[in-house]
Amino acid sequence: MIKKNQRLLNQLNMVVDGILVVLSYILGCYLWLDVLRKGVINMADWSNGHVLLLACLYAGFVLIVLMLFGFYNTTRRRKLKWKVKTILFGITLSLLIGTTILFLFELQEFSRGVLFLFYVFSLLFLIGKYWVMRHFLRYLRKKGYNIKHVLVIGTGHLAQQYVEDIRKEKSLGFRVKGFVGKEQEGIEPYLGDFDQLDALLAGSEIDEAVIAIEPEESKKTVQLMHACEKNGTPFYVVPFYNDVMPARPEVEVIGRTNLIRMRSIPLENYGLAALKRLVDIFASGAGMLVLSPVLLLVALGVKLSSPGPVFFKQERVGYHKKPFMMYKFRSLRVEEEQKDGWSNIDQDRRTPFGNFIRKFSLDEFPQLFNVFKGDMSLVGPRPELPKFVEEFKETVPLYMVKHQVRPGMTGWAQVNGYRGDTSITKRVEMDIWYIENWTPVLDLKILVKTFLGGIVNREKLYVKREQQDKNQAV
Repeated sequence: MIKKNQRLLNQLNMVVDGILVVLSYILGCYLWLDVLRKGVINMADWSNGHVLLLACLYAGFVLIVLMLFGFYNTTRRRKLKWKVKTILFGITLSLLIGTTILFLFELQEFSRGVLFLFYVFSLLFLIGKYWVMRHFLRYLRKKGYNIKHVLVIGTGHLAQQYVEDIRKEKSLGFRVKGFVGKEQEGIEPYLGDFDQLDALLAGSEIDEAVIAIEPEESKKTVQLMHACEKNGTPFYVVPFYNDVMPARPEVEVIGRTNLIRMRSIPLENYGLAALKRLVDIFASGAGMLVLSPVLLLVALGVKLSSPGPVFFKQERVGYHKKPFMMYKFRSLRVEEEQKDGWSNIDQDRRTPFGNFIRKFSLDEFPQLFNVFKGDMSLVGPRPELPKFVEEFKETVPLYMVKHQVRPGMTGWAQVNGYRGDTSITKRVEMDIWYIENWTPVLDLKILVKTFLGGIVNREKLYVKREQQDKNQAV
């Protein structure tokens, strides 16, 4: 039933979206011109039809842009968050394109007030529609409707992991018809070995198949794919290296060879990297200028609180594994200067003023100079000492990936509570997520979260480093 009606449902979905966009423009015209502007236009007079014409043009632009971004492609694995982002981008882009064309060719006059209200209403209507649809479909699927029956090809770790994941996401509406492969205890319902796959796919009860076989079975992959294609069954493949594969790998082609790049990093785009660097330069420069009175007061406090230099510099490992000198305001007594960058349970080596500036992260402010120089960024993974880099790259999976971007004064791990003596493994997971999902908006979000709560240092000040290493090794 789903296979037969999905195309019709997609077309109906587009028509409804188009109608909502048209209604958004008409409502914007009515409120701005007939209500707020007191009768600039009589909405009851449709003789010239220019309101309806513009509404249809904008609706057409919106639908075309959304189609180009695959918005109406048949998939239930897209999250509502992705739909909201795509709607926002699609409506913004289509409004800019449509208005530019109308202005350049002087096809129609338009009001900025109308366009603003149209923008707001179209966003609200479309996002609201998909929010309602999502919850309505969840209700239907709980009742047993709109279900996709999935045949899982494989019975090992990956197949079981996939089934566990889709059972947690009940709102997606997938139901496992059964497993095909090597018979194992606890695999239910077991439908037979690989030789019976063709007969099972020939029936009409399977909507799609998922090939999730183990590395030792990989030689059967092509055979299993051919069986799915022979019977016209849509299929997905869970690669046997799934556990080390990122969320969005890139595929490049050389002749007949497909190359999978296992880690895609947005900041390898020169334009995006240049944008981030420009923001770092201007923001760090402005920060040093605006905060100069605070910097002077902190420097004076450090100098008066204990004998020794104002700044503490320490070698850290940065972008492309290159070492650099990172600067901080000194918070420790000179004769007990910290050698490893970690607190020690045996004694508190901080001065009273040093304890204060570390509590509120004031000791980090000299790193604005590191950002301005290009050693660091405002946002990124925190840099580590060379000896710990050598240690962690052997013990923490994917640790060295963090050096593919500039280290930061603050980062995704830090605003989520992973700073100081906390789990290195969890911190690296957070850093890698940031690297793979970087956007300018994400940087802004991290900076806002830093200022709203991340500046106050809540790290465990007296955790013994040796015990922390033992805990990570377990």
